[in-house]
Amino acid sequence: MHTPDQPQRLVSTSRVKGFTLIELLVAVVIVGVLAAVALPSFVDSIRKSRRADAFTAIAAIQQAQERWRGNNAAYTSSLTALNSSSQSASAYYTLAVSDASASNYVVTANAVAEKSQAQDGVCKVLAVQVLGGNLKYGSGASASIDWTAAEPDAGRCWAK
Repeated sequence: MHTPDQPQRLVSTSRVKGFTLIELLVAVVIVGVLAAVALPSFVDSIRKSRRADAFTAIAAIQQAQERWRGNNAAYTSSLTALNSSSQSASAYYTLAVSDASASNYVVTANAVAEKSQAQDGVCKVLAVQVLGGNLKYGSGASASIDWTAAEPDAGRCWAK
């Protein structure tokens, strides 16, 4: 019982369960910061893995060129003659053969503009130059790769 000398205490028999708005906002901010840090890294990893699409297509064209050269006097610039498509298997890159002669050719894979690979920085263009039987790997942000440079794959796009 309550006596006049004792202050009245309000005792709650039920305890409120759950999160406060502040706790919820702190959790949302933490998740947002983690996502902002992790997402760009994740997207870069995806782009890097999709380069395999170009590597595979370029290797297939190289093999077709060697079969062609075994039966003809020179390499060819015609993808049709090589029975090759002008797009990579997953359609992230368009393919082209240029500078074909008796002992040289260049195979280039350009990232398709409408696909995410077009944001691949210095690895938008991947290419292989065969010059007198020697291979050079190149990469760049544009279609013009400097084959005279000491390192035409300056972006280190080719995993070796």
